[in-house]
Amino acid sequence: MTRPTPIRVVLADDERMVRSALRAILSAEPDLEVVGEAATGAEAVSVVRDLRPDVVLMDVRMPEIDGIRATEQILATLDDPPRIVVVTTFENDSYVYDALRAGAAGFLLKRADADALVQAVRLVARSDSLLFPAAVRTLATEHARAYPAPPEWVAKLTGREREVLRHMAQGLTNAEIARRMEVGPATVKSHVAAVLAKTGTRDRTQAVIAAYEAGFLNGR
Repeated sequence: MTRPTPIRVVLADDERMVRSALRAILSAEPDLEVVGEAATGAEAVSVVRDLRPDVVLMDVRMPEIDGIRATEQILATLDDPPRIVVVTTFENDSYVYDALRAGAAGFLLKRADADALVQAVRLVARSDSLLFPAAVRTLATEHARAYPAPPEWVAKLTGREREVLRHMAQGLTNAEIARRMEVGPATVKSHVAAVLAKTGTRDRTQAVIAAYEAGFLNGR
């Protein structure tokens, strides 16, 4: 049998010990491969451009430029950018929310255990679910920039697209949404694509953030 292509990961953190610990955990998994490291935000941008990984674990606070600016630069300059997970000490940090708004696919606490780290990398690489939906909801409640009135895209969503967006916010995969709505996975995939197009967002995380800020998910 042909061995599946591993998920290629870059580690960006200004602490060598943190990078070493992350590398040891990820390298023990047969489907994960650490291909590079960076100690600053600027270095992270350069390493990612050179190596084109699938996933980046990005410390939110680093020298030169922080993880937020590094995330913005990576997503703005690469045609097929990696999925970026910001790594942080404090889960309710406004920096984390800013990173999600900037385009990060999710966040992970530095105190997370090995299993949570590995599963987070695998999940964001699949791009089929929301990482830690309850934590995203808490962050949005604390830090979301509320619109004075709902943006135009809210009225453009069909009933099915509204339902799909709510399920996305719960962290359901396409297969789980399909079962919940009693439709085929291809139909759900089409609805998800329509939601991203109408909200003007890159992926599920940004769509859910936009929905919270528009008051769509929290009753504003």
